[in-house]
Amino acid sequence: MNSPMIFDAHLDLAMNAVEWNRDLTRPLADLRAAEAHLQDKPDRGRAVVSLPEMRRGNLGLCVATQIARVEHNAWSPVAGWRSPAQAWAMTQAQLAWYRAQEEAGELVQIRDLAGLNQQVAAWTHPAATPAPRPIGYVLSLEGADSLITLGHLERAWNYGLRAVGPAHYGPGIYANGTNATGGLNERGRELLREMRRLGLILDATHLCDDAFWDAMKLWEGPVWASHQNCRALVPHNRQWSDEQIRELIARGGVLGSVFDAWMMVPDWQRGVTTPAGAGLVVARIVEHIDHICQLAGNARHVGLGSDLDGGFGTEQTPQDLQSIADLQRVLDALRARGYAAADLDGLAHGNFLRCLRTAWGG
Repeated sequence: MNSPMIFDAHLDLAMNAVEWNRDLTRPLADLRAAEAHLQDKPDRGRAVVSLPEMRRGNLGLCVATQIARVEHNAWSPVAGWRSPAQAWAMTQAQLAWYRAQEEAGELVQIRDLAGLNQQVAAWTHPAATPAPRPIGYVLSLEGADSLITLGHLERAWNYGLRAVGPAHYGPGIYANGTNATGGLNERGRELLREMRRLGLILDATHLCDDAFWDAMKLWEGPVWASHQNCRALVPHNRQWSDEQIRELIARGGVLGSVFDAWMMVPDWQRGVTTPAGAGLVVARIVEHIDHICQLAGNARHVGLGSDLDGGFGTEQTPQDLQSIADLQRVLDALRARGYAAADLDGLAHGNFLRCLRTAWGG
């Protein structure tokens, strides 16, 4: 059976390349070997993402991020910068990496409907496309702290930015995120208005509950949650309640199922719990996927947003996921659960493609 094309709605490719110093064009074994002696980050030597592995897993499309949060009074262990100007500079370094990969033929930026359709055709009819095929990426900004002014948002739109998540962890300049509270401030409301004017997609991931509901009152455009699981199964404010999931469904949005272990199973303790000790396997994500499908009454509002190598590696992934190519196991698990072929295509790529086509006038 041919492996279906996968659309991964959340990968921090440039962060790994620029800040983790990983040459993602190399084989995965090379990335791990190069880091075997390093201990500065818990995921050193445990990477699962490389461009060759994405091709092996038939990941022809992804949403790839720029990410650089501003640290507020050493609020969080999640690293950040001291000013928006510094954060903006980091996003531009990440952008330069994406451009270099485009020039090398490794990646191709997807900005519009024509480019999207061309990329889908190339990966669904591989015999007509010379190998190695470039991987398509839609550029997204995870956390808006790096936008010095709203003029910088328009500048980013012009270089290809197509989705924005206003918040990340903690209090933010435009919106509050995971583990914080409080609704949108005036700058956040202005950000949403400017996003709508430019035609950007709102990524509601990481918005704290207060900010989420404020955003839903104001936002009338396309929305998704690039990497989001279910609070009903793993209680934490980073997850979404059934009410929030229903709101996104009502708006035609899609949630990307995320493979960070602590978001897959309850009571995970970082640095203590292990995938083997928790009995965590890829098939566990089916519980979250199926929960969303039951709320929706169909399989049209969930896909994959793995967040693999998003600051964690195999110490915090299912034990049978040693490479991003193993995302194909999700489809095997869903098939075994009785999901129909058309639903599997939607979960693999079709649901997020529908979001993009709707947003871009398709």
